[in-house]
Amino acid sequence: MIKLIVSDIDGTLLQDGEKDISPVIFCEIHRLREKGLIFCPASGRQYNSLRGLFAPIADELTYLCDNGSILYGPGNPGPILSKTVMDRDAAIALSYDILADPQCEVLLSGANMDYLCSRDSALADRIRYFTGYNLTSIRRPEDVPEEIIKVSAYCRQGAAVFAPAIAPRWADRFFAAVAGQAWLDFNNATKGTGLQELCRVFSIAPDEVMAFGDNYNDLPMLDFAGHPYLMAGASAALRESHPFPLCRRVEDILQTL
Repeated sequence: MIKLIVSDIDGTLLQDGEKDISPVIFCEIHRLREKGLIFCPASGRQYNSLRGLFAPIADELTYLCDNGSILYGPGNPGPILSKTVMDRDAAIALSYDILADPQCEVLLSGANMDYLCSRDSALADRIRYFTGYNLTSIRRPEDVPEEIIKVSAYCRQGAAVFAPAIAPRWADRFFAAVAGQAWLDFNNATKGTGLQELCRVFSIAPDEVMAFGDNYNDLPMLDFAGHPYLMAGASAALRESHPFPLCRRVEDILQTL
């Protein structure tokens, strides 16, 4: 019996350049909630951005944010259920390592505020207005006034190009995940560890979890869930290496529950 549904956002609930969640999803989530099922967006995005996407039902949801680094329960604002913090000195050192590449900028994440240390003045507007982030600019990584839960590299040449140059240097300290064409995320959690913590909080077994994802940072979550679905639009290499059941639209599966 399914008790928890977790779903990635970009490339999964939002496909082909979509900016808004389908109203059909909202109706299905509300219907399933009345049957006792929990729905949880699972994303590299921050809490404020996710609440904006799910505005009509925002208070009903549980949220797995920042690639599993922080979990929020239902409410407005919902309580923090779990938070995985990076070692501050190591996070700052990583930030400077990213900034050493002139093609990269760095974004540091707190609980519900992101801090942009950037040489590109237009980048802040793209992050703030396209993704709905709570965002402020800082001069230096050490100016972040709270615990750091994620460090993200914005890579103009592409995250897949930059990752082999930097990720191995930090492999003994942080998880690294390509989280989009231009974004490479580092933290001490994954969507898989976040999902495990969520299951612990609600006393839910892995075989009671359904999960949807489309990218490599979704794999720990899909591996943990008893009922994983990989989006049909995922890369051919990912579909071949991880032959999960395929899904074209999440709502098609939700309607069967």
